[in-house]
Amino acid sequence: MQVVKLSLKKANKIPIEADNINPDNFAGKPAEEIKVIPVWYGNGHYPLGDFFNVEVEGNDSVENTKIVFDGDVSRVKRIGQNMSAGEIEINGNVDMHCGFGMKGGKVVINGDADSWLGCEMAGGEIVLNGNASYYVGAGYRGEACGMRGGKITVNGNTKDYLGEHMCGGEILVKGDVGLLPAISNNGGKIVIEGNATMPASEMKNGTVIIKSAVSDLLPSYKEEGTEEVEGVTYRKFVGDVNVGGKGVLLIK
Repeated sequence: MQVVKLSLKKANKIPIEADNINPDNFAGKPAEEIKVIPVWYGNGHYPLGDFFNVEVEGNDSVENTKIVFDGDVSRVKRIGQNMSAGEIEINGNVDMHCGFGMKGGKVVINGDADSWLGCEMAGGEIVLNGNASYYVGAGYRGEACGMRGGKITVNGNTKDYLGEHMCGGEILVKGDVGLLPAISNNGGKIVIEGNATMPASEMKNGTVIIKSAVSDLLPSYKEEGTEEVEGVTYRKFVGDVNVGGKGVLLIK
């Protein structure tokens, strides 16, 4: 097992673009090699070691490499971008695009996450032990397909546009969500244990399960009786008929 511990040397006002911080780039490297990996800061590249204290224990493959962030990284973006294996643990809040495009491995965040958590991810798992901002599991601007695979679990609340343009994978939110969850979905599964407002607008495919109150249910859904899931009976709606959709919306 290889464990890489990172902590910021000082708080940064300008966000660090840390798309190179993932197990794929750290596996098998000693601390001195990791310190020279470039990150974006402002309009230039700088060595990672300019911003982070780096400690390395062990040496192993990417599958057995774990990165641990000690402290707040709420001004560090793109942690875990495109990772294929291994694990990242963040003990604090994290900035936007964490887990962007990840293909495998696991990210655990013991804090809150800014927007686009798990954006366009294709595999792996993200567990957020806090609240999330906008566009969890969504597609970035102009992208027709958001999350394609993997699983995101949010053990708190999320803001608007949860799972926008989702094409596959699974999202579980233990708390409440904001406006328009599952907007323009074309696949995958979203389970919301809390409240939701105006869910599944323009959904063409996929499944959305809401276990608490729904506000402003769209009239473009056709009710088709009930469906039982894991011993719980839900009202079943199919739509969004405005776009010829065949998505399934289950409401307790």
